[in-house]
Amino acid sequence: MAGNLLAGRRITDRFRPDRSAFSVYSEGFSSPFHPKAFMPALITPSPTVLRCDLEYEVMTPSHFIFHIQCAYSPDQYVVRESLVLTPSLALQPSWDPVSGNRIFRCNVQPGTLQVRYDATVQISRATAVGGDHESDVAQIPDHVLPYLMPSRFCPSDTMSQETQRLFGQVPRGRQRVEYICQWIRDNIAYQIGTSHPTTTALDAYNQQAGVCRDFAHLTITFCRALNIPARLVGGYCHFEEPPQDFHAVVEVWLGDRWIMFDPTLLALPGNIVRVATGLDAKNTAFATMYGSMMMTHMHIQVSHEGVAALDNPDPIQATVRRFGT
Repeated sequence: MAGNLLAGRRITDRFRPDRSAFSVYSEGFSSPFHPKAFMPALITPSPTVLRCDLEYEVMTPSHFIFHIQCAYSPDQYVVRESLVLTPSLALQPSWDPVSGNRIFRCNVQPGTLQVRYDATVQISRATAVGGDHESDVAQIPDHVLPYLMPSRFCPSDTMSQETQRLFGQVPRGRQRVEYICQWIRDNIAYQIGTSHPTTTALDAYNQQAGVCRDFAHLTITFCRALNIPARLVGGYCHFEEPPQDFHAVVEVWLGDRWIMFDPTLLALPGNIVRVATGLDAKNTAFATMYGSMMMTHMHIQVSHEGVAALDNPDPIQATVRRFGT
């Protein structure tokens, strides 16, 4: 749904005096979902505070599509947020009311582009208790059916026979999904640098290595091959070891709801700040660019204790470090 996704809320659009940066500040009820709609016991005691800093050197006139804003989703409430681009650029935002995904687009001329996104989010994700059986295909709701189909990075049709061999005899339900996640941890090495943007679940399976994206794709593929709907969730969380980065986890349709799993065990599902939900990485990437550019800096800060982001964070925590730091 294109247009001004911030319409209807109290917004201040403001240029700095030197017009070098464009800021969007969303104050008050910035999300359609309010925490009072949830049972208090399900709300995390402290809000999650996050900052995402991105920097690019742009060589030719280019078009950027960013997917870094916290989703409008029933399991979290965006308390406040701000978005700053340097230099000043006209933004084209959009929001998908079904998935809650939010993107903004912009045309960028050659030079340095800096993006800073700050948000405070209250997560209210329930811990699944009971009702976690696998549904027969005939019982799966229409809006869930797309997550049963093969997709670009999750070729569940190609891997169907192998999936049945590995997991066909495992008892159905949540325990089978947990068994799949454990199998992946036991058989696929988590190694940064072993995958690239076109790596599929089948590639990760054959090379027996990957990162969170590949662990998620494999989980989704195995589940779909067993007629269990599954989808990818990309978001923010804090890692105990550097570098900080976006994180990919999985949601599986069990009973009559989506239940989140992290096959890497790097994060608790209750700590994931949802940014993107989709079939696979094809429609959950944090940035898609058309033109010639190079990322020169990426630094993500996340505090699940509500601690404010630092203006001069430790560069060792950066995903992409500036030259010389």
